[in-house]
Amino acid sequence: MPQFQTWEEFSRAAEKLYLADPMRARVVLKYRHSDGSLCIKVTDDLVCLVYRTDQAQDVKKIEKFHSQLMRLMVAKESRSVAMETD
Repeated sequence: MPQFQTWEEFSRAAEKLYLADPMRARVVLKYRHSDGSLCIKVTDDLVCLVYRTDQAQDVKKIEKFHSQLMRLMVAKESRSVAMETD
């Protein structure tokens, strides 16, 4: 299970994984209060991508990325449209 060190690498890999097969992709967010860390995991049962952070600025990036994925998941239009990144 590869754990990414930079947010940019993780977000690109997770986006590719989701767009490859949207029906199999899952996203899990996990917060541990004891050490103040947030973990996001994107998987399709074959590949599992993980990013962990305890930095406040990364939490905002994760929140934005997660909401973009949720919008893609509920969109009625073609699911092959690439996500916009800022």
